[in-house]
Order: sequence, then C-alpha cells, then structure tokens
Amino acid sequence: MNLPDFYVDDIIKRALEEDINYIDLATDYLLDDEDTSSAVFISKAEGVLCGIKEALRVFTFIDSDIKTEINIKDGGHVSKGDIIAKVSGRTKSILKGERTSLNILQHMSGIATETAKYVKCCEGTNCSVAETRKTLPGLRALEKYAVTVGGGKNHRFNLSDGAMLKDNHIDAYGSISNAVAALRKKIGHMVKIEVEVRSKDELREALACGADVIMLDNMTVSEMTECVKIVDETTAGKFRPPIEASGNITLETAADIAKTGVDIISVGALTHSVKAFDISLRVES
Repeated sequence: MNLPDFYVDDIIKRALEEDINYIDLATDYLLDDEDTSSAVFISKAEGVLCGIKEALRVFTFIDSDIKTEINIKDGGHVSKGDIIAKVSGRTKSILKGERTSLNILQHMSGIATETAKYVKCCEGTNCSVAETRKTLPGLRALEKYAVTVGGGKNHRFNLSDGAMLKDNHIDAYGSISNAVAALRKKIGHMVKIEVEVRSKDELREALACGADVIMLDNMTVSEMTECVKIVDETTAGKFRPPIEASGNITLETAADIAKTGVDIISVGALTHSVKAFDISLRVES
C-alpha cells in the first residue's frame, strides 16, 4: 500500500497552515536565511516505525532545497537511541517543519507499534487484526496505512466499501432477514453485506439469510467459541462466512479471542486512542 503524494501533500499543507499561519515569530526573527544545519530523528522508545517518508516530505514541502536521508524504513524495528533519518539545509526550514513532521511520524509509528502487538497476540492462529472507521478526521488513509505496516489488515475505508448492518440498522428496519433481503435487491454484485449479531439467535438468522460476513459484537470468549461452532456446523460443506470479533478487545484478551476460531479481530483503539510513539528531532550545531 502506497499513499499518493497529492493526498499526503493536502494533509501537510493544512497542518502547516494551522501551525505557522504566515510567520514563525521565534524562527523568523532569530535566524538568518543563510543559516544552515543538520538535524536527526532519534527514537526514544522501541517499536515499529511508520510514516518516515511522509514526515520528511514536510520539510521539502517548506523548502525544496532541504536534503533528507533515511536510515530506517517503514516497518523497521527501532530501539531507543536509533537514528531514524537526517535532514539538512536552511535552519529556518528545519525548525518550521519540526512539529508537523514529528506529529505525523509519532502518530503513525504509534499505530504501527500497537498493531504489531495485537498481531503478535494472534500468532499460531488464522486470525488477523484490523482497525475500524474510528479514525481522526482527515487522517484515515494515513492511519489505515500504519495498520498495514504493523502487520494488520484494513477494514472498510468508508461507508461505500461495504454494507454493514449494525444494531441500529437492524433495530430500525425490524429484523436481520428483512434488512438483508432489502439490501440484496438494491446493491451491486460486488458489494458484500456484513451483519452484526448480539446473540446466538441473531447469528442463526444471519446465517440463514446469507450474510457475507458476520460480526460477533461484545461477546465473551465462551460465547464466541459457541458461535464459531454454530457457524462451522451450519456451513459444513458450504460457504462459511468470515467471522469478525469486535467490541472492547484489549491486548489482554486478544490472544484468547483469536483462539476461539474467529477470522478477524477489529480494534477501534488502534486508531482512535493510540499513544504517540516517542521520537525527537535534534538539531546539530
């Protein structure tokens, strides 16, 4: 997965306009245009790096003469003290881009690092890890890319990617069967329908009406185990819809959930509340 420059540039432009406005009071009044420096990105923690290309693009967006060097690429493991990358050029340009660049790199690396922890919990099973649509406005593609760098897979990017019938859809329409039947008449042949179920009875109904994907919502490990058994028995010799587990999944529970036989664990916390990875930018004299 590669992020297009036009998409990244739009994010960077909006971020710089927000941060600099039209002048950097400290930098513009203290430093001359001829002053040059080098600065290095230093990891202050251990984890998975993500977003270095996007972070460095901030500086070249400000100043096309800035030179950049990458020591560790996206997906690489970093430890405390590792030199990730280097930028060289006008000191003003480096200082003006510092915060925006770090914001991008720290956020994306935090997501990749957290995703990698969940992926490790699922080792030895056939279960994959995905994020949700609980992303920061305007940053969805960056965040979903970071999930893949951490070893996860992407859920739908937006509401047009697939039809997911959640509890409110089902309650508003009346039943799972009626909602699926109505959708089948209107959606195109390329669209899948995922149904969120809250009980074994709803699971059986979703299976009976031919849901393409089934989500087990906020169930206990024992309930998930029973549901997987029902799916396997009901679909023996026929199409078996992928089973997704979602709702309050943590690193402490992920391994046990993966062992129930579900195919996907979706975790909103990967994007909506992840801790930024600790990286600093140090200017060399």
